[in-house]
Parts: sequence; structure tokens; C-alpha cells
Amino acid sequence: MTWIFENWERFWEVTEVHLRLSFVPVLIGFVLSIPLGWLASRSQTARAILFPLANILFTIPSIALIVITPVLLGVKILDEINVIVPLVIYTIALMVRSVADALSSVPGHVTAAANAMGFRPLRRFLTVDFPLALPVTIAGLRVATVSNISMVSVGALVGLGGYGQLFTEGYQTDHTEKVLAGLIGTVVLAVLADGLLLLLGRVLTPWARAGR
Repeated sequence: MTWIFENWERFWEVTEVHLRLSFVPVLIGFVLSIPLGWLASRSQTARAILFPLANILFTIPSIALIVITPVLLGVKILDEINVIVPLVIYTIALMVRSVADALSSVPGHVTAAANAMGFRPLRRFLTVDFPLALPVTIAGLRVATVSNISMVSVGALVGLGGYGQLFTEGYQTDHTEKVLAGLIGTVVLAVLADGLLLLLGRVLTPWARAGR
């Protein structure tokens, strides 16, 4: 803990990097997973393709994706896109099933009532289906967010990675406090992010609390 206070500027610097590399992929992956999840919830064929594909993508080691990304995209090894792209892939792999299951759990009589009231598909999705699917969707988003916060540190092996840089620097110089500072930062950030998403879910779904 003393290292954090004595080197606050350095700690805040890696915190900013960790925040950026964690949450940008979550946001992009979440947005992309919504149409894919919707497709999987409507089509058994899409589900049969997307779910196994998501499982395969998630089993690929993160370091392998981080190393191969600059080769595929033609960017420099120290470009943050090399961490962002793999984490977007992992976020989509986690979120596709969550979104699909969430949309599939919307009661049929509710969607039937919306259709009977003349709701067009897009309007029904935005005002009925997706809001009712939010509790399950946010639960999946919490898992994806915490997972990303953890995996960002792997980027330190190629010179990126936020708190992961403290891990590698601390290990190379036998500086235990530096490693501990990175560990504390990662855990605190994950707990805060999870708590904020939990709170957001409760604010956005007051009917869920009323039902309980």
C-alpha cells in the first residue's frame, strides 16, 4: 500500500490505461453482441452457429490473440488496438449467449400483446423486449466486465496492460510492493465496476425489485 501513496502519479497513469483498455472493449463488444444475440434468439440455425463459435473464440489464449492481432491488422505491437480487439472478441463471446437467453426469456404473452397493439419489430424490441431482458443481460455484462479487467494485464507481456505493467516490473526487479499494488488496483477496479453495474441494473429495472 505504501508504494501506491509514494508513487501516486505512476499508479494513476497505469490506472487510466487499465480503465481505457478494459471498458472500451466492453462497450464495443456489448453493442455488437446485441444484434448477434437477437439473431440467435430468433433463429435456431444462428444459435447453432454462434454459440459454438463463441465457445471456440473464448478458449483461444489471450496472449495468442494479442500477439497475432498486429500481424493481422498491420499495426505496431505497442498500439492499444492489439489489446482492445482481442477483448472485444472475448466480450462478444461472453455476451452473445447472455443476450440471446435474455431475449428468449421474455414472456410470449407480453410480446403477443405488444404485437396486438401494433408495435413494429424495432419499436417492440426497444420498448418491450430489450428492457425486459435487461436483468439477464446486465448479469452477463458484469461477468464480461470483470473478465476484461482481469485479462487486460496480459497485455503487459507485449508492453501494454495497465496494472499488468506493475506485475512485470515488480517481478523483474523483485519489487513485491509493485506487484501487490497492481493486484490491489485490479481487484478494487473489478469490485467497483461490478458494483456500479449492479446498481445500474437495479435503477433500470425497478419492476424486478417490485416483483420480488
